[in-house]
Amino acid sequence: MRRTVVRLLTAVLAAVLIGVGVPAHAAVPDSPAVTYTNPIAEKRADPHIFKHTDGYYYFTATVPEYDRIVLRRATTIQGLATAAETTIWTKHSSGVMGAHIWAPEIHFIDGKWYVYFAAGSTSDVWAIRMYVLEGTGANPLTATWTEKGQIKTTWESFSLDATTFVVNGVRYLAWAQRNPAEDNNTSVFIAKLANPWTISGTPAELSQPTLSWETIGYKVNEGPALIQHGGKVFLTYSASATDANYCLGMLTASATADLTNPASWTKSQTPVFQSSAATSQYGPGHNSFTTSEDGKSDILVYHDRSYKDISGDPLNDPNRRTRVQKVYWKADGTPDFGIPVADGVTPKRFSSYNFADRFVRHWEYRAKIETNVSPLADSQFRVVTGLAGTGTVSLESANFPGYYLRHKNFEVWLEKNDGTTAFAADASFYQRAGLADSAGVSYESYNYAGRYVRHYNYLLYVQTPGTATDQGDATFYAQ
Repeated sequence: MRRTVVRLLTAVLAAVLIGVGVPAHAAVPDSPAVTYTNPIAEKRADPHIFKHTDGYYYFTATVPEYDRIVLRRATTIQGLATAAETTIWTKHSSGVMGAHIWAPEIHFIDGKWYVYFAAGSTSDVWAIRMYVLEGTGANPLTATWTEKGQIKTTWESFSLDATTFVVNGVRYLAWAQRNPAEDNNTSVFIAKLANPWTISGTPAELSQPTLSWETIGYKVNEGPALIQHGGKVFLTYSASATDANYCLGMLTASATADLTNPASWTKSQTPVFQSSAATSQYGPGHNSFTTSEDGKSDILVYHDRSYKDISGDPLNDPNRRTRVQKVYWKADGTPDFGIPVADGVTPKRFSSYNFADRFVRHWEYRAKIETNVSPLADSQFRVVTGLAGTGTVSLESANFPGYYLRHKNFEVWLEKNDGTTAFAADASFYQRAGLADSAGVSYESYNYAGRYVRHYNYLLYVQTPGTATDQGDATFYAQ
């Protein structure tokens, strides 16, 4: 018996010692890359996309005429771009709900559909209040809709942008409203719901616009949207005027805290998402959240414009477009929205097969792999048609459009396309199945067959991978 035990211990020790010398490698990421093409919808502001259990995405948004509520549905987020649009409700010809039909959201609660929206009156278009529609039927585009009336709050004052969510089994409503005691336009409030159109208890004010970036043009906190991750809840909101100054702020709380207690929330002191001149995206805001088709990625849904300067009142400019991009999560569990990406195909990140927490990034234009990349966009690349053509791809920087990963002297750098044939060749690659794992991806040089992009001492090169370790260094997972 003693000999058997000794043999078992010896075998275990040997296995451990052997394992020490075996390089670890990453598992396939839990959240693989997603690819969409922006914009999803022209002239659709304040977008809301709801993923339902019937396999469809349902999309609604503010139309520039401010006169109706529209819905689209598709089995994919991209499919919403070409889906037929149905008007499910039109403004009243007189009285309340007769003007400024804004910011609809669609939700499915206890077997019925609900649309939350804001509306003014024909007698006072700025008497904006929150209202609810209830829909009966499996498909909300063909459902029977009834008006459940106004959501009553503490005051009869300017109020809009109602959203609803469940945290730990409790359903809440969050919205924006003018607090008569404050010198601003709107603050963000929260309350529990007794039913989908009735608040329970006294609403709590979570945030008012006091920071410099929240008070440009107008003093605004509006458009709340909630996302949950890792035991925390994150409530984004929009701030400042609806021009290029429009941006997102964020409140954070523990999912187990009393969410109706303002002390449970911490406010970001800087914007978490704002205009980017580099990508020509201005005034990103009034967002919502959904999930990817495979359910493995969180998706930020928002509107912005493709130009900065606006003539007249921004509310009269119809060109806010619906856009989407992936939300990434930092090591500390907080969301990183990056920058509003350029129009066209959305970018990806590439993690190392051998180092799961390291991503390809550019730093002072040199390509390398690194952990905790900041800013996020330094590690985002658009996989586009290769500059050399013939079935190749090129990797374009997300925050430096027109700059591509290219090799020179077999080192990989980020450089601006100079239009030459030599640059096109150096910046083009054949996308292959991962050399170390077919679930990953490897990039073979277009003009040096057999050489692949790989990291060595954390810097990127194009080299011929000769060993298993080399092949691992030349394999990446798209995220």
